[in-house]
Amino acid sequence: MANQFSNRVYGCAIIKSVNSNYNADFSGQPRKLPNGTVYATDKALKYSIRNYWKKVLKEKVFYFKSLTETMSPRSLDETYELNFGKFQETDKTKLRLEVLKNILTCLDVRLFGGTYAGKTNISIHGTCQITHGVNRFGENVIYSEQIMSPFRNSNEGSADSTMTTLGTQSRLEEGHYVHHFSVNPKNIADDVERVDGIGLTDDDISKLKEGLRNGATYYDSAAKSGTENELLLWIQLKSDSKLVLPSLVELVDVNEQREIDLQKLQNLLSEEHIAAEIEKIELYYNKEITKIINEPKNSKFIEL
Repeated sequence: MANQFSNRVYGCAIIKSVNSNYNADFSGQPRKLPNGTVYATDKALKYSIRNYWKKVLKEKVFYFKSLTETMSPRSLDETYELNFGKFQETDKTKLRLEVLKNILTCLDVRLFGGTYAGKTNISIHGTCQITHGVNRFGENVIYSEQIMSPFRNSNEGSADSTMTTLGTQSRLEEGHYVHHFSVNPKNIADDVERVDGIGLTDDDISKLKEGLRNGATYYDSAAKSGTENELLLWIQLKSDSKLVLPSLVELVDVNEQREIDLQKLQNLLSEEHIAAEIEKIELYYNKEITKIINEPKNSKFIEL
């Protein structure tokens, strides 16, 4: 039987984006806060992790787009039947438990949770919660460039109907997005007990770490070329700890020399009542590419 993971965790994942567009809005521009700071949604990071799990680790991932034979996106219920076959139960209560038990076998559901609003309705609070990523580099320089399509405008009524189509693509010159995350295995404990299932395991945690270290780099589309995983900070508390840490986003700085400065975080974690609650601190990064200064005390370096 798989070993259960019972510790709570806090940490952050840093995504570096150079001449790239990590997470565009619907106009194709990198997303910006009202103050002009570039950010990315949690969905951008989760998508890259799910994509890595599915294509590299060959894991069953439920909340992921798939197409029918006619290249139409599957509905939620169609996706369920693709993974688990036809619904078996007709009683509403039993159907809810059937769906809950099946989707909890998927790695992304155990970790990220999800809402099922199809033939039945279920909401699962995932064990891993990820925040929006905020660019902690001082500059937020966005530029756009025109690109040309090899095809003409198909609108015959347009004055440009005999010309090839022009488009625009936008990029961020450089960004270092910091996503805070937390892990709490108890978030799914009640749901697991209802269906006599398996909760969060050590193997799940290993795959979460792998996705947080490699997902963005692996997803190498034209728009995201230049977007890479830069650092993973993993702060694992002791199994009986009740410590609650704040978001780590504001505690990470990236200076003009592109050094990741963890001084504020070091100050926090060095406080006696906090240090006593920590089981281990892991820092995953590539020393040949990334420069870290003011690392937390007793942190263990592991190659990204």
